[in-house]
Amino acid sequence: MSWRDPLDYSASLTRLLRPSTIAVIGGKWAEAVVLSCSEIGFAGEIWPVHPHKDMVAGHKAYPDLAALPAPPDAVFLGVNRKTSIDMVGQLSAMGAGGVVTFASGFAEVEDGKAFQDQLVAAAGDMPILGPNCYGMINYLDGALLWPDVHGGKPVERGVAIITQSSNLAINLTMQRGGLPIAYILTLGNQAMIGMADLIRVVAADERVTGIGLHIEGINDANAFAAAVHEAKQHGKGVLALKAGLSEAAQHMTVSHTASLAGGMAASRAFFDALGVGEVDSIDALMGGLTLLHCYGQLDDPSLLTMSCSGGEASLIADAAERGNVPMPPLSPEAAARIEATVNPLVTVSNPFDYHTFDWGDGPRLEASFTAAMQAGMGITALIIDFPKLELGRADAWKTALDALLAGSQTTGAKAMVLASMADGLPEQWANWLMERDIPAMRGFDHTIAAIKAAHQASQPSRAVTLSGLAARMSLGQSQIINKNEHEGKTLLAQHGITIPHGGIAESQDEAIALASDRLVVMKAVSAELSHKTEADAVRLGIKGKDQVAEAYRHLSQISPQVLVEDMITDSVAEVIIGISRDPVVGLYLMLGTGGVMAELLRDTITLIMPSPAEEIEKTITQLKAGALIGGWRGKAKGDLKAAVAAILSVQDIALDCQDKLEDLEINPLMIRPEGKGVVAVDVLIRVNP
Repeated sequence: MSWRDPLDYSASLTRLLRPSTIAVIGGKWAEAVVLSCSEIGFAGEIWPVHPHKDMVAGHKAYPDLAALPAPPDAVFLGVNRKTSIDMVGQLSAMGAGGVVTFASGFAEVEDGKAFQDQLVAAAGDMPILGPNCYGMINYLDGALLWPDVHGGKPVERGVAIITQSSNLAINLTMQRGGLPIAYILTLGNQAMIGMADLIRVVAADERVTGIGLHIEGINDANAFAAAVHEAKQHGKGVLALKAGLSEAAQHMTVSHTASLAGGMAASRAFFDALGVGEVDSIDALMGGLTLLHCYGQLDDPSLLTMSCSGGEASLIADAAERGNVPMPPLSPEAAARIEATVNPLVTVSNPFDYHTFDWGDGPRLEASFTAAMQAGMGITALIIDFPKLELGRADAWKTALDALLAGSQTTGAKAMVLASMADGLPEQWANWLMERDIPAMRGFDHTIAAIKAAHQASQPSRAVTLSGLAARMSLGQSQIINKNEHEGKTLLAQHGITIPHGGIAESQDEAIALASDRLVVMKAVSAELSHKTEADAVRLGIKGKDQVAEAYRHLSQISPQVLVEDMITDSVAEVIIGISRDPVVGLYLMLGTGGVMAELLRDTITLIMPSPAEEIEKTITQLKAGALIGGWRGKAKGDLKAAVAAILSVQDIALDCQDKLEDLEINPLMIRPEGKGVVAVDVLIRVNP
């Protein structure tokens, strides 16, 4: 049985994460694990193993593994790397459930790879978390294989957090936002058990309400995609805080694709396709998890805010616009219902400033808040910041919370309390709200980011199979071969993509014959000519023998082969199509507004391949070029259908050549008027044979 097969190890990992018996081996770090389990009230048995002690932290100690009453479900192993290898072999042979390997000095250091290989071999079919790993906390069952401080408490349900940083894990347990944490799991070196494995196990636990990930890197994109899909099937949203810029496109010095898409573009497209909500801060991660915990799903991200301050109303509206969270205007019917509950001097809108006329009046506030929650928005947020606790003057603030809770219970609407700053919502009130499944949120921009991410995490995952696409990373510039433009266009034409009429001339007479008396474009052709404009290797609008001859004389000095093609003069818009390789997700597709302005506009969207036609069409319409294709200011509409078909064909070429293809770029694909098709007027292809 291989632990890389996700169908085989789930039961054993469940035994490790939800143990009835825990063995603890080592010195002070191991003793800290015993204390943590005892303090939180672990109901199972704890078996310290120590060769010289009879008792460890109040528990009977056993001299060696052979003396244990039974094979333990979970083991914390706090000994050095060489001893760890030996003891892992013994634990595997005796049928232990799994091991947290705390020791460092494995693959993360120069001489450690061989030790890690030995550790994995010794484990056999027994799962190992780590090595170089702090371990795991299960607050649901009181099982803490954790050798350091933590700030959590027992819970009946909550979110699971999986991180590649043990110190970050400690910090997250100290949160004061009232968010119940079910699991904190750290990965260490991931010698056997990776993030995808842990996602599967926690997603299957019915007590888990959402999953948060801190990701430094994804080892197996296919396994990750399958695990997220499985989590979705269990109804669990997944959020990701991705650290570090991808190196995906740093090798790319020839095409525009990687520089236009940006370092994180491939991973973001990957998360989008999977329905993973991506965040860029710890605050947004915890806020998004708070929403998933309280709401389960957030299918509608639209927001209505209520505050007794016009200043807060304008600030949240600005934050929502920055973060692309909709705050739609109220319908006339909704506005009328709210107006009936407030002072006539109040102007009712979204955001809703209810002033202070009814401050402290519970029934009046409840009526207003209830009417607001009937407006049909996805979330209704009460913006409120509490005074300092030592002032002892929070009765009116508590009245507002009671009114919000009553309105939510009456309407069934999703309610939220939002403090403008972290200090504005004390922990005791955050706990009070979260116990009633009302999200306690802090900070306008962080909350807007959390709403957007929770909504994305509530979307279904598209079937993403990266088979073969991420099979290899780029092998380096020295082994990459550039195809010249004529070779590239020949390949496009073989796949049904229209290219300009023309051919290669190797003499002035051939050039004149190819041009005939048509308006043509002439280009020097060479595999080394990636950016022809910068090399003065292009002549546009050439017509007649004299112009053709003059252009040929110039271009033939650059390359002995000169491409002569019809010039396309009726394009409505220009699009760039780029395909490049990311070391994690493999080949990805970039679409953007193209032509000579591509780098200046940087108007691009990245997609994971293969992308369906409807996704490609939607993406094109979101570009600036999409407005032109749609008939900008009464101009002719472009042939969108033909553009989509051409992009699908490019995608097919990439999939057919995926083992060798490094980059494929068409810039531009000229979009002609409806019914006239599209033409690929320039192409770059690089392969790694």
